[in-house]
Amino acid sequence: MTDFYNSITEALQAMSLVEVVGVITGIAGVWLAARQHIWTWPISVVSVTAYVFVFYDARLYADMGLNAFYIITSFYGWYEWLYGGKGHTERKVTRVGQRELWVMIALVAVFSASLGYFLDNYTDADLSYTDSATTAVSLMAYWMMAKKRLENWLVWLAVDVVYIGVFTYKELYLTALLYFIFLILATMGYLDWKRDMEKEAVSPVTK
Repeated sequence: MTDFYNSITEALQAMSLVEVVGVITGIAGVWLAARQHIWTWPISVVSVTAYVFVFYDARLYADMGLNAFYIITSFYGWYEWLYGGKGHTERKVTRVGQRELWVMIALVAVFSASLGYFLDNYTDADLSYTDSATTAVSLMAYWMMAKKRLENWLVWLAVDVVYIGVFTYKELYLTALLYFIFLILATMGYLDWKRDMEKEAVSPVTK
């Protein structure tokens, strides 16, 4: 336990300003998402941009590319939350459809295998297949969040557990701690979104 605390202290001393920005805005962005606040998207743009540089330095190229894609998806999610509902109104929380889920799972499997093979054979990437799998599943979760699918939080819970291990291995201890906080926020997000969806279902007003 002492070694862990010492590692955290050393990481805090060695971490770059870019990682500090990524951590702070990352926590803020997920907390806002759990509260369904529209400001989650501009805050998330700042966070994922910072982590493009963090992951480049750590040679986690799949995660670097993932965060670059997040920048684009954040603007899409911003629009969807504001105008993705019926009649271009605010999008409500819904469950993922079975067909939609299986299509995403198939895409995740193909993407993970293809990217993992490429990174393992043509780059100096570390943890190629693990990195690729977490990247693919994270893309799925982020897309689901943009569509306000309730289950996005369950996917994030699974991904966050894996990422904690990956970042601890890469000695990105503060980022590992960040993903532990994400675990808590994802649990809160799932419960809050589920409560809101159930409230909408029993509402006598059709929106």
